[in-house]
Amino acid sequence: MRKNAKQLPGGCFAMGTADADANRGDAEGPIRRVHVESFAIMPTTVTNTQFATFVKRTGYRTTAEQAGWSYVFAGFVQPDLAEHVRGSAAEAPWWLGVDGACWRHPEGPGSNITGRSNHPVVHVSRYDALAYCAWVGGRLPAEPEWEYAARGGLDGARYPWGDELNPGGRYACNIWRGRFPDLNTAEDGWRSTCPVDAFPPNGYGLYNTVGNVWEWSGDRWSAETSDEVYAMRGGSYLCHASYCNRYRVAARTRNEASSSAGNLGFRVAFDAAR
Repeated sequence: MRKNAKQLPGGCFAMGTADADANRGDAEGPIRRVHVESFAIMPTTVTNTQFATFVKRTGYRTTAEQAGWSYVFAGFVQPDLAEHVRGSAAEAPWWLGVDGACWRHPEGPGSNITGRSNHPVVHVSRYDALAYCAWVGGRLPAEPEWEYAARGGLDGARYPWGDELNPGGRYACNIWRGRFPDLNTAEDGWRSTCPVDAFPPNGYGLYNTVGNVWEWSGDRWSAETSDEVYAMRGGSYLCHASYCNRYRVAARTRNEASSSAGNLGFRVAFDAAR
């Protein structure tokens, strides 16, 4: 896998944002100059095919498989699965805990990943991501590394391609288009995950660093805490300006390490080759 990683030279960049619409409490700012050492990072998030190979060769069972359930977006849960629904998330009722939901069955029992081999693997906890990274000899990227790579050399830009969400009227990422959470027009071509390389890469050759799926980072949400809450970056296909405009490159959010959901994946990083 490492042979396909993008080797980045490292250097200083402006991390964070002073955007007026930055999410309060997410500690996106202040803007500060941060130095990143040279490292390598995969151009895409880990795919279903890649994760399936890992599982086949190791016999690994994900956190969701062991627990017996995971979170699925309510709009994807079929009516005949009502008896499998455990309830909704307290602060986000559009997330339903569904028995049997896991990376193999993204929408719960009866669903599968046929036709999604090159889509990002989802329903993976941070523990699952770490296990895969260890298997390929890599690790999760630290937040500064992730943001440095995601920016693609555009220091201070709002998105990996510049400051305009739809440059020249073209869609550049997979996010919610329409009225959240009841109407997604899918004008960008996708209602759920899309292939990991569906949109043009950034200046460093990385694909979908915003939108599509959230990506686990290697860092805790806050250095002041010791709990198992970690930062995630990049936003997902469910992000919309009305409630979650975290498809901006400086945006961040958090989750417990054991959590999994249908919009959460990861990307592998490596220490610089010696």
